[in-house]
Amino acid sequence: MIVTMTGVRELRLVVTADDYDEALRFYRDVLGLEQRAAFASDGGRVTILEAGRATLEITDPPHAEFIDSVEVGKRVAGHIRVAFEVTDSEGTTRRLEAAGAEVVAEPTRTPWNSLNARLRAPAGLQLTLFQELGE
Repeated sequence: MIVTMTGVRELRLVVTADDYDEALRFYRDVLGLEQRAAFASDGGRVTILEAGRATLEITDPPHAEFIDSVEVGKRVAGHIRVAFEVTDSEGTTRRLEAAGAEVVAEPTRTPWNSLNARLRAPAGLQLTLFQELGE
C-alpha cells in the first residue's frame, strides 16, 4: 500500500561533526556533494549539501543484518547508515579511501544487482556506495 503525504518537501539528514572542516572537505570536496548554503554565527557553522534525490529506507533488524552480511560479511552498521547512489562504485570507493575513509568492504555485487561498497567516513558515518547495474 502506498500512502501519499502532502507537505513533506525534503528529507534532511543532520550530522553533528566534531571535525567540521574535515567532514565538509570530505563530503563536499571529495564526494562532490554540491553546496546549497552555508551559515556562520556566534552559535557555530552549518553547511547544507545537495545529495540528489533523498529517500528514507526503513528496515527491520533481520533485514539490516542481511544487508550487512551481503555487503560486509557480518553485522557492522549501527541503527543509521547513509547510502549514496554513485555512477562508479569502484572509482568512488578509491577516491574516498584516498581522502581518509576506511574501506570496510570492497565493492561487491549484491543479490539485488548493484555494486555496493561499505566505508567508515568522517563524522562517524558508515556509508554504502551503490551503483545500480541494471537488469
